[in-house]
Amino acid sequence: MNTAVEKHVIDAASNHHLDWLESEAIHIMREVAAECGKPALLFSGGKDSVVLLRIAEKAFRPGRFPFPLVHIDTGHNFAEVIEFRDRRIAELGEQLIVRSVEESIRRGTVRLRNPASDSRNAAQAVTLLEAIAEFQFDACIGGARRDEEKARAKERIFSFRDEFGQWNPKAQRPELWDLYNTHIHPGENMRVFPISNWTELDVWQYIAREKLALPPIYFAHERQVISRNGFLVPLTALTPAQEG
Repeated sequence: MNTAVEKHVIDAASNHHLDWLESEAIHIMREVAAECGKPALLFSGGKDSVVLLRIAEKAFRPGRFPFPLVHIDTGHNFAEVIEFRDRRIAELGEQLIVRSVEESIRRGTVRLRNPASDSRNAAQAVTLLEAIAEFQFDACIGGARRDEEKARAKERIFSFRDEFGQWNPKAQRPELWDLYNTHIHPGENMRVFPISNWTELDVWQYIAREKLALPPIYFAHERQVISRNGFLVPLTALTPAQEG
């Protein structure tokens, strides 16, 4: 088999695989819209949520999305990610709801040992639960994949959360073929992961195939950095140069 033919066969097989994953994700997205009363799509501007946006476009365009987009902002994002987020939302003409960990800190619902330096990633869960309660969302669509970590491997596509927002792997519902049990009681919630069956390689191949734009932080570029505790970190308002 010559190189050109071999490349054509490999590309065709890869596209078929991506077509199957895309079709499944579109079905899941439409299932959320059909079965859930007030869903939301979590969008951070990262590569996985960029893929979710394209899936939503293919599922519902030329109509509007049947749910708002929600970003739980840690306050520690690079400026170019926030700029990309806002630009994409403006291009789509969709509704964006932003809730921040900083607001939760001011309310006292989130407490960090060292607010100036501690990671806020774990604290996002509290802010998300507050947003769910505020807007009465019954399902939140996220970009988690099962290959990310061991805990994710136990997740269902429709992942049930109790009235306290807690995930119990023993309380998850069976998912036979493409049949999903979306029934919940008031106060309960679903987290829905349409790209559960994707790998990180699938995500990058899909981004390349669909020619999806990404924030510039994903690409090599020059940035002013400083030395901090043996590491090179970017010079930002959160990590300023130390005097003296």
